[in-house]
Amino acid sequence: MVSVEGVSGFDVGQVTLTGEVVRLQLKKKGIEEKNPEIKRIMRRATDKDLEIMQQNKARERDALIRSRAIARQLKLDMKMSEVEIQADGRKATFFYIADDRVDFRELIKLYAGEFRVKVEMRQIGARQEAAKVGGIGSCGRELCCSTWLSDFKSVNTTAARYQNLSINQSKLSGQCGRLKCCLNYELDTYLDALQNFPDNAESLQVAKGTASLIKKDIFRNLMWYVLPDSNKQYPLTIERVRKIRQMNMQNVVADDLGPVEVNTGKPKEETETGFVDLVGQISLKTLEKADRKKRHGHKHGSQHGRGDGGSQQGRDGGSQGRDGGQQGNGGRPVARDGAGRDNNNNPGNNKEPKKGGPPSTPPPPGRHRRR
Repeated sequence: MVSVEGVSGFDVGQVTLTGEVVRLQLKKKGIEEKNPEIKRIMRRATDKDLEIMQQNKARERDALIRSRAIARQLKLDMKMSEVEIQADGRKATFFYIADDRVDFRELIKLYAGEFRVKVEMRQIGARQEAAKVGGIGSCGRELCCSTWLSDFKSVNTTAARYQNLSINQSKLSGQCGRLKCCLNYELDTYLDALQNFPDNAESLQVAKGTASLIKKDIFRNLMWYVLPDSNKQYPLTIERVRKIRQMNMQNVVADDLGPVEVNTGKPKEETETGFVDLVGQISLKTLEKADRKKRHGHKHGSQHGRGDGGSQQGRDGGSQGRDGGQQGNGGRPVARDGAGRDNNNNPGNNKEPKKGGPPSTPPPPGRHRRR
């Protein structure tokens, strides 16, 4: 940041270019190095200079609102766009937009008395206003006029017609309300490509009637025609159009247009991927069999473990029962049949009493029940 000469004071600026690049930019802009309008750098901006500049810049918004109110009171047909106050606060530049010339002599007096500064009025256009305000265009990027574009060229609807664009004011207009500056970017390319197309080929005489030209495709070198009483579009090559045009000049009517086929879809590109697609060709039966065997073996092992434990418990319980029975019978062996009943004549040892007989007596106290 440096302090430069200003109107009755100083202003603060930022150095963006140095060295030989500055001389090239001056040559490109058509500015001489010894131009008296170029301000001299006084010194590096001090902390005090930056503090004063920030204080004065904070006044710009309130000054803009007040200046618009004063202009409405005087009923002037103008729009205040922006106010810039010098870093030292001694000068203010008011940018406005107006269609006609405005007599603002009385307005300058009111501004000077209201803001206590030297007033400068500067008229700008709609594109300059959009450049100062900034914004995002329909392309999704910042406005060209607010980033890099400084030379505003005139744009008309002829540029849109050369590029086969529909004349839609809402789509062709930018944020400033004028035609977009980007319409001129590719205009030279279209003009060079259109030189290969035949002239005076707006209409062709064929057997079905007069075919009218609706558009030119410079990328495919095709010309699109439409026949009367039909909405179908017929693409013709440049050679075919020239041939029909020569026939019409000789008062010969062509039998048909002879359109070509146009593939609107994108062609499929066959690229070598370097690997083979085996989806659906690999069988997973081996993995499935191994998974089933694993699950079956785990289930069989658990059942086997439970069976061994049950048999062991049964054997232990049976031995205990036999021991208890021997003790209850005084050590005598007990003969049992297949149903588990005692074959001896001891009615106390029979679990099932005979029909019609007395109830069975309880077992002797020495016998232990299995819990």
